[in-house]
Amino acid sequence: MSRHIEATYAWLEMLTYQMKTMSYEEGSIKLGGPTALLKAQATQTFELCAREASQIFGGLAYTRGGQGEKVERLSREVRAYSIPGGSEEIMLDLGMRQAMKFYELSSKL
Repeated sequence: MSRHIEATYAWLEMLTYQMKTMSYEEGSIKLGGPTALLKAQATQTFELCAREASQIFGGLAYTRGGQGEKVERLSREVRAYSIPGGSEEIMLDLGMRQAMKFYELSSKL
């Protein structure tokens, strides 16, 4: 779980740095796709961590009180957190379309 979290966080830090250092126009062109892909990555990481935490806690992960309370809540809400910002499939599609669009623009230069 830590490996996935650290990789996702590093990607977030890199993208944040790029947003801060690029002009608004350049960021609008270059960062739309990576932002969508990062959102999909974060969603997948959250789902993996919720699933693995449920495995670790076993039966306690299904109780609404006690030691497994947080794991139960996160497992229940994992999909609710991921869908409002755009479903995973939409984000992956958008990310790849933006990457292809940027590639076509850069290959013409």
